[in-house]
Amino acid sequence: MKLGELATACGYGVSCNADAVVTGFAIDHRKVAPGTVFGAFQGATVNGEDFIPAAIAAGAIAVVARPEAAVGNAAHIADAEPRRAFAALAAPFFAPFPAHVVAVTGTNGKTSTVEMTRQLWHMAGHRAASIGTLGVTTPDGSVATGLTTPDIVTFLANLSGLSREGVTHVAYEASSHGLAQFRNEGPRVSAVAFTNLSRDHLDYHGTMDAYFAAKMRLFDEVVVEGGTAVIAQGMPSETEACWAEQASEHARKRGLRVFTVGERASGIGLLAREPGQLGQRLELSYDGQRIVVMLPLIGAYQVANALVSAGLALATGGDAGRTFDALARLQPVRGRLERAAITASGAPVYIDYAHTPDALEAAIAALRPHARGRLITVFGAGGDRDQGKRAPMGAAAMAGSDVVIVTDDNPRGEDPAAIRAMVLEGAVGAREVADRREAIAAAVAEAGEGDIVLVAGKGHEQGQIVGRGENARVLPFDDVKVARECAGIPLGEK
Repeated sequence: MKLGELATACGYGVSCNADAVVTGFAIDHRKVAPGTVFGAFQGATVNGEDFIPAAIAAGAIAVVARPEAAVGNAAHIADAEPRRAFAALAAPFFAPFPAHVVAVTGTNGKTSTVEMTRQLWHMAGHRAASIGTLGVTTPDGSVATGLTTPDIVTFLANLSGLSREGVTHVAYEASSHGLAQFRNEGPRVSAVAFTNLSRDHLDYHGTMDAYFAAKMRLFDEVVVEGGTAVIAQGMPSETEACWAEQASEHARKRGLRVFTVGERASGIGLLAREPGQLGQRLELSYDGQRIVVMLPLIGAYQVANALVSAGLALATGGDAGRTFDALARLQPVRGRLERAAITASGAPVYIDYAHTPDALEAAIAALRPHARGRLITVFGAGGDRDQGKRAPMGAAAMAGSDVVIVTDDNPRGEDPAAIRAMVLEGAVGAREVADRREAIAAAVAEAGEGDIVLVAGKGHEQGQIVGRGENARVLPFDDVKVARECAGIPLGEK
């Protein structure tokens, strides 16, 4: 594909190198090879424009950058939003993509929802994959780890690779950062979903309205005209219901088909829910019919995730009968209310990724009905992230738990003791155990028959991030593995 042809097709002109063959795209100058189109973007700490000379020296034939950027002797594809322009140019180069692509946004539940959607498609006989916090999960269940929303080159390359492998259905997480930075552009997205909105990432977005607006780019710009918006309704708080209604309004203004799920929903209605020891019995309504599903997952928020997944499956042509039957065979998602161990006293230990006040409250509420004795919660807060959520996380833990142990999470570049102190401002009376392994061990040792232990914050993560920038280190740490070791379970046993 020649540069001039590609640029013209996307509405751009080039002053030189029009006949040069495009061999690839890169946003890291160290990955530039002859024939590469280089994206030079301004970031929070690094300005990609500073590396334009190095990229050209390495063989870049074009640079996508702001109009005022100095590009030298390469073609300058200028745009006030160079990230958007770069994505528009890269998409045709990496195409084709899987025929059915859906995206999920929201504060909590994205990971579970995209993975459950993949499972529902798989059980319907499709070659399906998911992309998100857990990485890229392929049709055979293998996982390659990655960021919630990878950079645009990785994202498009992943989709292209999946298409070449015969994958026809893909669900991906659309984070607020990814949407704000145009890391989700390119493929034809036929259906989108909104799970919920609560405080997170305000260190980046500043306000809840700006945070919500970033997520709504998925509805306003990314999904195709006439697509479907699946929205979780019937939230327990008026605030959550307000965000859901605002998401519905965005969908209606765009002309999307609005498909709501949950209590008071018009798509899939939740009529009743009865928790059990290993799951819950759901009574649902769909298309005038009453349906009973035995969902093998615990927690009200897992019901919401499962119903959003079902909505996405139906929106992409899924058969209703097969979709609802498949809900009864869903498997737990790694690090999402994952039962890691049962202690010698019979107390189960659950691991969850909850790292916001609402998510922690939801995880505690999910486990509370199953605890005949005490609920013991171990958690911390990450460094170099929104400090305003730390005390509310402490308050949420104290409100729903009988015993709270505050420990370290990923301190990154902050003083771990200072982070714990902020959390403890909202968790008056909680116990402080700095070392995370010692904190988990203390909870396991204290748990008796009828008790439940919740270890929250890291979920599926395999490491503890200490330090910042070039000094950052990732120390091996897996909450599931540590919980099993503390419970005295030999490696390899369940």
